[in-house]
Amino acid sequence: MLLYLHIPFCDSKCHYCSFNSFTTNHHLKKEYMHATTKQLLYDLEQFTISKNSIESIFIGGGTPSSLKPSYYEKFFLLLQPYLNSNAEITFEANPNSASYAWLKAIKELGATRVSFGVQSFNQSKLSFLGRSHSPKDAIKAVEAAAKAGFENISIDLIYNCAVDTKALLKEDIAIASTLPINHISAYALTIEPNTPFANEPSKTSQQEFGFFVKELIPFKQYEVSNFGSYASRHNKGYWQLKNYLGIGAGAVGFWQNFRYYPPTNLQSYIKNPLQREIEHLSQEDLRTEKIFLGLRSCIGVDKTLLDRQKVAILLQENKIDEDSQKIYNKNYFIADEMALFLL
Repeated sequence: MLLYLHIPFCDSKCHYCSFNSFTTNHHLKKEYMHATTKQLLYDLEQFTISKNSIESIFIGGGTPSSLKPSYYEKFFLLLQPYLNSNAEITFEANPNSASYAWLKAIKELGATRVSFGVQSFNQSKLSFLGRSHSPKDAIKAVEAAAKAGFENISIDLIYNCAVDTKALLKEDIAIASTLPINHISAYALTIEPNTPFANEPSKTSQQEFGFFVKELIPFKQYEVSNFGSYASRHNKGYWQLKNYLGIGAGAVGFWQNFRYYPPTNLQSYIKNPLQREIEHLSQEDLRTEKIFLGLRSCIGVDKTLLDRQKVAILLQENKIDEDSQKIYNKNYFIADEMALFLL
C-alpha cells in the first residue's frame, strides 16, 4: 500500500496552480504537522495497517521543501515500523528552497527520491508561469541532490504554453539531459478555474507541442505524463489502484471501495484532522477506474473487465497489445477515447 502526505504551504502561488496550497499562515506549520501525526495514527489504526506494509510514500504540495526537515521527524518516527524495508520515499521540492543542507537532512530521515518542480530552464517562461526560481536555481538544486546522495531524481516540465517554441522545448530537454536525473514528469499546461491564468485568457492561448513528449524526452514513457529509466513505484501504485492513505489538508485517500477527503481548509484541518468526507464507489465505478487508469499507463487492463468484441476491434486497428491476461495501450494520448469505447 501507499501513503500520500500533503504539505499545503507555498512561498508564492504559480499562475496555473489549482492545488490546495496557501501563501499565508506559515506560522501554523508546526501545528499543521502535529495535526498530520494525529491523522496518521488514526488512519493506521482505522485501516489496521500491518507492519512493513507501506511500500511507498509521496510528500507533495504545496511545497514540502518550505518546511524544515525537523518538522517531519515525528511523522517518520511513527511510520518507521510500517515501512517496507525498501520503501520508496519521495519528497517534492522547489529549486529555490531545497538547499544542500535540506536535501541531506531529508535523506537522513529516509527519503530515497526527490522531485523538483523545475517546469522550464527558460527564464522568460518561468516568469510567464509565475515560478519564483531561476534556471540557475534549478540546475544547482538537481546537482545538490546528487551531491547529497540521491540516486533517483526527477524534474517536472510543462509544455503547450503560449510562450513555447520548438527551439525553447528542445533547449529544455538539452539542459535536462546534462543533469543527473532519471525521471521526467511532463505536463501539458491545463487552464484551471480560479487561477490567475483562468482570468487572463489573452495570455494563455495554448499551442500543441505533442512532439515534445513523442520525440524529445530521453526516457521511456510508462504513463501519460511520466518518463524514466527509473519508474516511480508510487506513481505506478496509483495506476494499479492500490490502497493509499491520504494525510493532510486537501489530501485524498483510497481504501478498497471508497475514497476519503480530509478538510481542505487549513484551520479546520488543524482543529480536527480526523474529520473527512467519504465517497463510496460501486463495482461499476471501480471497473471504470481500472479501465481508465490501465489505459493511461503501462499497467494495462485485465481482459475480464472488457467486452471481447471491442477488444478485437482495437487489436485489428493496431491500437493495443495483449498478453494472456491484459491489454496494453500503444498510444497514451488517446487513452480516454479508448476507455470510453471499452466501457
